[in-house]
Amino acid sequence: MTRFDIPSPDAAAHAAALERLDGLVKPVGSLGRLEELAAWLCAASGQVPPPPIARPRVVVFAGDHGVSRLSAYPREITAAMVRVFLAGRSGVNVLAREVGAGVRVLDIAVDADLSDVPDAVRAHKIRRGSGSIDVEDALEPGEARLAFDVGRTVADAEIAEGADLLVPGDMGIGNTTVAAALVAAALGVPAEEVVGAGTGVDEAGRARKVEAVRAGLARAGSRVSDPFELLTALGSACAAATAGFLVQGAVRGVPVLLDGVFSGAAALVAAEIAPDAPRWWLAGHRSTEPSQAFALKALGLAPILDLGLRLGEGSGAVQAIPALRAARAVIADMGLLADLA
Repeated sequence: MTRFDIPSPDAAAHAAALERLDGLVKPVGSLGRLEELAAWLCAASGQVPPPPIARPRVVVFAGDHGVSRLSAYPREITAAMVRVFLAGRSGVNVLAREVGAGVRVLDIAVDADLSDVPDAVRAHKIRRGSGSIDVEDALEPGEARLAFDVGRTVADAEIAEGADLLVPGDMGIGNTTVAAALVAAALGVPAEEVVGAGTGVDEAGRARKVEAVRAGLARAGSRVSDPFELLTALGSACAAATAGFLVQGAVRGVPVLLDGVFSGAAALVAAEIAPDAPRWWLAGHRSTEPSQAFALKALGLAPILDLGLRLGEGSGAVQAIPALRAARAVIADMGLLADLA
């Protein structure tokens, strides 16, 4: 497996940040999580105070999944949503504009003809749809690594254009079932504990999703011990691309703000591929899907926000950007107790 050279956040900057935070015009620790985030940003940037978050970027990895039949919505929605992203009318488009974040959508594995959309959207397409994980592998041999490398390439491109905060987004009917399968396999958690309502299925629909995940786990067997085999058997091209995106952000020393259940599952697999990568990741928000909680606990990440969201797309993570900016403002602009007259 490839070894990734991932830098360590600056421990000296982190220590200096904590010292400064304790000296601000407030009781020690009174700004709670904002102080923790401020110190984290200082360590990531190697500066006290850290620079402003000037160019956050969301990349939405779009693709269809063979288990989409278990969703409350038809898989044709995925292709339709790609066009909505391009029109700037999706949930994440609207929310990202509010915080000055750019949004890019990529067709990684959409099972539709998207010849009418810009070539740049289709430039990294791996395949049309992923296999139904309860009865077959999601990907063909070699496709997981190919998609992983696509994610790395995309991260590099965004960073080259000035991105200083990366947000992985997702779009694909059936992706919560895939996320649940990845988390269950990676952590050895029973299917019934990680499967949620997804797009809003009833209890009978959730039961069908549980059975699909169980079948997938039984079919994959011991192959899940290897992260790329896990992505091949139970993941998707989008999950593999997201994992590569997360790892490359860490390689480049650029903070990554995870979104919900899908990026959490991809992060869990990415951490197996590059164990030092999570030091560059933050969890933007808590999803209502149960598998995300398992993934974040395993990664040692605590969500910044808890708004009861389950949309995906990167929509929850972008709403955490103002909290990061507030944390930066605290350490940059508050006065010091030592300066009081």
